[in-house]
Amino acid sequence: QVQLVEAGGGLVQPGGSLRLSCVASGRTFIIYNVGWFLQAPGKEREFVAAIRWNGLSYYADSVKGRFTISRDNAKSTVYLQMNSLKPEDTAVYYCAADPSAGYYGRESSYRYWGQGAQVTVSS
Repeated sequence: QVQLVEAGGGLVQPGGSLRLSCVASGRTFIIYNVGWFLQAPGKEREFVAAIRWNGLSYYADSVKGRFTISRDNAKSTVYLQMNSLKPEDTAVYYCAADPSAGYYGRESSYRYWGQGAQVTVSS
């Protein structure tokens, strides 16, 4: 069993930056693949970025070059650095984790989910 807790959301102006963190309980986090998804109001949840246990990372086209996913296994934490934020990035951001190597962009590939962190990009 793994519990995930997101932090770092908030209100930021367009062009600004935020860093989300996802802290996991459990001693075997190092083997887990972790993904970030977002859900905007009235829309379905969608893939943002993912990082495999070995550090290999993937991004949605909409965030490539602006967002960076990283992990610190010693702290059981995955980060999502978000730069050049746009109003359309406004959403609740969820981290998800699973020890199995399913398709990184699919929600069903992840067994464990955090509660979500609100990110609002507005002037």
